[in-house]
Amino acid sequence: MMAIRETLSVAIDALRANKVRAMLTSLGVIIGSASIVLVVSIALTSQKFVIGQIEAIGSNLVWVELINAGSKGQPLSYELTIDDMNAVKATVPGVTEVAGTRELPMSVVVGGRERPVNLIGVTEGYQAIRRLIMIRGRYFDSSDMQSRSKVCLITKQVAERVFGFDNPIGGTIRMGELTFTVIGVFRERVATFGLSEIKDESVIIPLTLMKYYTGVDVLRVLYAQADGADDVPAVERQIARVLHSRHPVAAEYDVQTLAAILSAAKNISLALTIVLLLIAFIALLISGIGIMNIMLVTVKERTREIGIRKAIGAAHREIMYQFLFEAFLISGGGAIIGILIGLAIPVAVQPWLPGNLRVPVSTTSVLAAFIVSCSTGLLFGYLPANQAARMQPIESLRYE
Repeated sequence: MMAIRETLSVAIDALRANKVRAMLTSLGVIIGSASIVLVVSIALTSQKFVIGQIEAIGSNLVWVELINAGSKGQPLSYELTIDDMNAVKATVPGVTEVAGTRELPMSVVVGGRERPVNLIGVTEGYQAIRRLIMIRGRYFDSSDMQSRSKVCLITKQVAERVFGFDNPIGGTIRMGELTFTVIGVFRERVATFGLSEIKDESVIIPLTLMKYYTGVDVLRVLYAQADGADDVPAVERQIARVLHSRHPVAAEYDVQTLAAILSAAKNISLALTIVLLLIAFIALLISGIGIMNIMLVTVKERTREIGIRKAIGAAHREIMYQFLFEAFLISGGGAIIGILIGLAIPVAVQPWLPGNLRVPVSTTSVLAAFIVSCSTGLLFGYLPANQAARMQPIESLRYE
């Protein structure tokens, strides 16, 4: 133990004598270890953000559409109905909420001019499934649905176009020959960029009211919300069976979920993380080569010192340990500084990130950065240390 302490003390004194060289040598390790921590933190944050955006739409959401819906040759018996929606909720285990929608292209009259809007008829559970946020007013209640009240919900864009700076709640909006009272202004929790039935300029009314005007009890999309993301595959299969049992064999339905998109997002995030980690490991590899190069130069410069230590009785392993300790201190010190930098940067940028986004700190990445950095120093420091330990005392003392 005393010999190890003495060897460690000699290694520290040697590094103190060449502070600038030691710091420059450890610079590559600092960059590499900081990169590992930052890459993992950024990867976890981006994955969390992307998956959070997708899950906000509904990771446990299942929706069904009739293939070639609305085509002239399609029998009415193929169409999805409110009875199908109720049957799904009553018979499919794991379904917590259902909803149905139907769309009609309409025009809203603004200043004597007609502008196109997307009129959507929805059932009562639509808000819970699509997670609509009411900016003003309220959503439809049971009374609105049952009594076919002439009320509607509008997007913020429609409210600004029709009412300007006035409060739209309680105002009326005319679409064709129909007039509706506005009871709420809504927006999507997460923008779907027109990939859902909700567009920038949309008006929502109770489906019962749309059925009263059109005389057809038909759904374009049937939504079902599973109890959890793990229940989605089973719910997807059960819904397909229920619909095929209630409709002619020739009817084809497209049952979709977000599971494939979630899986793709996770795979893309993992692939990017691996690529960035490889770049970080290359930086550590280069720093390891730099450590070996500097240590070889150091051994050459300190040949007489090595000879004197051997002449006064220093063992082979003590010489080797001395240079291995130096390599370890350079790589280990650089790893600690790099890890601290890698942890400090996310904390510094946190105030500029969105309020609901947090940068997670991965303990695994910190340990990996430290272990890999130290291992790199020891691995590339072994050759110079072994070369120093194998020197002959007489030849070393003769070296000028």
